[in-house]
Amino acid sequence: MSEMDLTPRSEPPSGAGTSATKKRNVVPMVVLALVLVAGGVIVTQLLNSAVDYFCNVDEVGVVDGCDEGRRIRLQGTVEAGTIDQSLPGVTAFTMAFNEQEIEVSYDGDPGGIFQECIPVVVHGEITNGVLAGDRVEVKHSDEYVSVNDENLESAEEFAEAECPDVPVNA
Repeated sequence: MSEMDLTPRSEPPSGAGTSATKKRNVVPMVVLALVLVAGGVIVTQLLNSAVDYFCNVDEVGVVDGCDEGRRIRLQGTVEAGTIDQSLPGVTAFTMAFNEQEIEVSYDGDPGGIFQECIPVVVHGEITNGVLAGDRVEVKHSDEYVSVNDENLESAEEFAEAECPDVPVNA
């Protein structure tokens, strides 16, 4: 039997790529990695926005998914006399449903037909017992009715009981 030569080689074995070839192979892999990361971020954002829980004010802290620290869509009626727009760019008000209330701090002016004693859905996150909202759907919009049709009747009944002098079915 012949002995094996175990001395280190000074040249790469034949057929091995040069350093220039190795550098060219790295660029497509980096681009592919960036595309995969960007795709993951986009899918995560879409899934997070698709799982906003829909809750009534009386379900906060009671029903699973209607907790502080998570994004929700909260339905209730704007309490009479609680709308405060004294801070620039912020509309504060109280929402109620089934004898439960929550303070809302909405970033902006809800505009349109937003007023007291009407059912609304506010999208946002509850922090320290206050709903920090970034979107308001007013009962009269087609989007509100189509998305919240099941809960609309009970919200209207509650609003009529709380504010009998304000028409909510206009």
